[in-house]
Amino acid sequence: MASRETIASAYGVIGPHIRRTPVVAANGADFGLDPIALTFKLELLQHAGAFKTRGAFANLLMRRIPAAGVVAASGGNHGVAVAYAAMKLGVRAKIFLPTISSPAKIARIRGCGADLVVEGEGYADALAASEAWIGQSGALAVHAFDQTETLLGQGTVGLELEEQAPELDTLLVPVGGGGLIGGIAAWYGGRIKIVGVEPEASPTLHRALAAGEPVNAEAGGIAAESLAPRRVGTLMFPIAQRHVERVVLVTDEAIRQAQKALWSALRIVAEPGGAAAFAAVLSRRYRPRPGERVGVLVSGGNTVAVDFDR
Repeated sequence: MASRETIASAYGVIGPHIRRTPVVAANGADFGLDPIALTFKLELLQHAGAFKTRGAFANLLMRRIPAAGVVAASGGNHGVAVAYAAMKLGVRAKIFLPTISSPAKIARIRGCGADLVVEGEGYADALAASEAWIGQSGALAVHAFDQTETLLGQGTVGLELEEQAPELDTLLVPVGGGGLIGGIAAWYGGRIKIVGVEPEASPTLHRALAAGEPVNAEAGGIAAESLAPRRVGTLMFPIAQRHVERVVLVTDEAIRQAQKALWSALRIVAEPGGAAAFAAVLSRRYRPRPGERVGVLVSGGNTVAVDFDR
């Protein structure tokens, strides 16, 4: 299913439709840390503002789309990505979001012309509403993380990063439903250390690894719209068991500090979920060994944190 070969094949399909996002090198001393080598992969510069665009195009290009179009449930970024991909490919799209979704993501979905429904408190509520709509309409479900094509699309982040920074020892990846870390871990296949990062308020993969299977977890905190689906996907979980070294939990305050530090030192505007991986380094929940070359995935930037009209 998700392997180097299938991810590379998916990249050949979606490559013309996505951005090859850049990396930026920094030093831990720039942030008041030990002088370690840091490499940031800037997926916030992807079309639609997040890595989710890769999985969205993989689904729309690699699966048969019915006349009813596609439907997606999302905390925000997946909905933006599916709406964007559907707009570019001329496909009908209906997106279900919970009320916790940020105004920036709601506005981007509407700007893409998708039919938008905002209801329910969390992702699980939006998912249930979308499933009811699928039964009525016959539209194709584009799952945010528990779908093979989604895993393949997100795995192309690893393909690019290995070409851009082949010297990495470790990569820190934010975790929600697990499509991103599952795809990346499948690409690397244990050749580097993959560390998941989750908010303490939504420890989905942490709980699953402890239980030996996907289980429900809390779904709250500052990054709830992007990193709180209640449980990880069944497709990614065996990959995580094999190839994710561990999961680090970070506080909401650490995520806020990471957002501020990325802006102050690098002028990167990350949403809370997008800054979670760096929060593990900045808060020292993850402590690199001397000489360790660490990659940090900045996964999204759909935020109203910067307001040029203010």
